[in-house]
Amino acid sequence: MSQSNSEPPTPIDDTDTTEAAAPAASSRKLAYTWPYPRRSSYEDELRQAAGAWFRKQGAAVHPRMPYLLRDFADWPRNIILPEVADFIRGEQASRQGVDAFPLHKYLHHGLSSQAMLFNLIGPLITRNDVAPLAQAFREAGVPWPAGPVTLKLEEGDRAVFNEDMGQPTSLDLAIYGAAGSAPLFVEAKLSENGFGGCSVFAAGDCDGHNPAQRLESCYLHHIGRQYWQRMVEHGVLDSQLARDTLCPFTIYYQFFRESLFAAHKGGHFVLLYDARSPVFVRRGRAGAPAMGLWPLLAGLAPAPLRARLHAVTIQQVVAALRESTMHADWVGLFGEKYGLR
Repeated sequence: MSQSNSEPPTPIDDTDTTEAAAPAASSRKLAYTWPYPRRSSYEDELRQAAGAWFRKQGAAVHPRMPYLLRDFADWPRNIILPEVADFIRGEQASRQGVDAFPLHKYLHHGLSSQAMLFNLIGPLITRNDVAPLAQAFREAGVPWPAGPVTLKLEEGDRAVFNEDMGQPTSLDLAIYGAAGSAPLFVEAKLSENGFGGCSVFAAGDCDGHNPAQRLESCYLHHIGRQYWQRMVEHGVLDSQLARDTLCPFTIYYQFFRESLFAAHKGGHFVLLYDARSPVFVRRGRAGAPAMGLWPLLAGLAPAPLRARLHAVTIQQVVAALRESTMHADWVGLFGEKYGLR
């Protein structure tokens, strides 16, 4: 057999001479670099404060959730001043029928925003002293109504949106002044993770499409609700919202209902929220821009409606209350109950 004239094959050097890539940071490590606070940490803080409060009061609580009273009937134990609990009972007794005074399902929860509002505003009503609230609102840029002022908890009007059945749009607090003075309608938030969404969408009876160009495709419009008519009247559908694929009511239903309710009444909508919550206004580390639902939604509103939107923190109201000798007996207890330092 003759030998081949071909050269022997060149040996292959499979040694990797490239520099090894640095291992990617884990998601856990990256989470610590996020410049904004997380809602879960804030909620834990509230739960601890509520649990400590109920322990101090000797209240019977849920066996696994020490920040929740054992029974709904115990809700007065979630109210700091007995005079306020008595006032709420009186409101229940006097406001019956189709528009009865509504108590939230979890009023006995230590993180209930309704209970928080009762604790914060109730004494101002029972003691007929709105001066601290007026001071806090004015300092936040909210136009306080002129003349003698009346505070009313849980305010609604079925005629605004033609809500002839079911629970109508209700604002946590209404502040009325003299005739011709623009009223204020307040929504209070504590540990909530946002504004309430559309129940039709949540039930799976809507795919979330935007019906702005074809209102007959909206169930709520079909049954006679006038949410979309109010959107048109106040220029909301002159904005990008009318052209978006998804319906703005799917997850921001409550915001639009309440802000449009206030505008339709010739008033202003005020969000009362906890400055520690990253949900509504989220302030990050130095250099990080402010974020949150409030700047997002206020930015979506057309200019005339945006001028009627305001936000005030619970801390601003508490600061004004601390300057008043009339409320020295309870404002410190409020701070203790809600972990305000």
